[in-house]
Amino acid sequence: MNTIFALLSLQALMGAFDNLWHHEWQARLPQRRGARKELALHAAREAIYGVVFIGLAWLEWHGGFAALLAILLGLELVITLADFLEEDRTRRLPPFERLLHTLLTISYGLFLGLFGPILWQWAQQPTGLVAVQHGWVSALFTLYGIGVLAWSVRNALAVRRLGRMPVGPAAPPVQRIEPAILITGASGFLGSALARKLQAEGRRLILLSRDGRALQAEQGAGLWVVEHLDAIPSETRIEAIVHLAGARVLGRPWTATRRQTLLESRVGLTRDLLALMRRLAQPPRVLVAASAVGYYGAVNDGRPCPEAAPAQPEQFQSALCAAVEHEARRAEGLGLRVVRLRFGVVLGREDGAYPMLAVSARLGLGAVLGTGRQPAPWIHLEDAIGLIHHALATPSLQGAVNAVAPHGVDQAAFSSALATSFDRPRWLRVPAWPLRVFAGEMSTLLLDGQFAVPDKALASGYRYAFPSLETALADLALAAPTPLPISA
Repeated sequence: MNTIFALLSLQALMGAFDNLWHHEWQARLPQRRGARKELALHAAREAIYGVVFIGLAWLEWHGGFAALLAILLGLELVITLADFLEEDRTRRLPPFERLLHTLLTISYGLFLGLFGPILWQWAQQPTGLVAVQHGWVSALFTLYGIGVLAWSVRNALAVRRLGRMPVGPAAPPVQRIEPAILITGASGFLGSALARKLQAEGRRLILLSRDGRALQAEQGAGLWVVEHLDAIPSETRIEAIVHLAGARVLGRPWTATRRQTLLESRVGLTRDLLALMRRLAQPPRVLVAASAVGYYGAVNDGRPCPEAAPAQPEQFQSALCAAVEHEARRAEGLGLRVVRLRFGVVLGREDGAYPMLAVSARLGLGAVLGTGRQPAPWIHLEDAIGLIHHALATPSLQGAVNAVAPHGVDQAAFSSALATSFDRPRWLRVPAWPLRVFAGEMSTLLLDGQFAVPDKALASGYRYAFPSLETALADLALAAPTPLPISA
């Protein structure tokens, strides 16, 4: 059994990596309505593995129970094949994920080949479950089983939650000669929410995504989805472009390679958009480009940062935002009105920073980071989408606009308010030095902030649905009072 347990351990470790890296981090399956079937298949397969791990750790399955175990192992194979078909139908797998799936299949085949004779011997015995012990291996496989069963429940709950998400109205096929709004980063947190809102309004959309197949499954039929801007003919009438694409800034360390990826994912695509604008027979009227309050750098002294405040080019987060905005402003030379939205942390139930913060707060693990006095600029997802919509519809609005809520707080107050929204205490403190040591300059996203103020948004007449942190967190915690609009 030692070789069998070794193969199952390899299977468990590769499967855990596949789940965390590909399904969670890259594909974000639990946030995608179009991934419900794939998640359901994952939940079923993980439930089988949980039974197998714990069952083999402590039991021998004799007689009829051996037949039951054989059925479970065969069912896992059927589920895996169905999962392969569903993945090919709904999303484009990166090469490494395909390689990992191949290795998982080979490993499972070896396990079946070695375990088959043992299972046949068990089948010849009188029916019963015989207790056995394998020392520390039994304890290890019990942990494997508990972990994979918990993940199965988690995926099943995600399937249920995604099934309750409202489905936007079916849009008629996009006619390429009609004016449309082009959205980049349409499969992301902001992009998908914006697409749903505009689709509900009956607007014609062109959605750009690296994985058009997954986006089509997510948004439904009737939308024009492209993976490359070259797929858009020059005669296409595009009235506006909303540029939201970009690799995640918080996550992987800011190595030289990662910094180049972050820069190219934003600036490179902006240049491609400029090339598209130049070749269109009729250029768009407006470009709304996403930037961030990181433009102002680390400003922890309480000074307000209006839109006129300068950048801090010696800091990477500031230099990145400044480069993005500089490239976007080139569209002004083509006659476009350019709005550069500098977003704070966008809070939404389904994705972004809030879900993980909410889990910590529910468990009573909300924490003050460093001194806690660093500003924590934020905005509710509804207002983030509202400001994009406002920027598209307000001809007088142009230039930089701070896309943050008007009532700013520091990180300690944010953490306390989040804990209070779940009736939990906030007692943890995380010193700054471990974050500085392990995260390097990226730690500035957590330990430093900007007291950005939305002067231009308010002056242009935008009315916030959630102006205060308390109303925003109450809404996100599903106990929202009626929000009070705020105006200039």
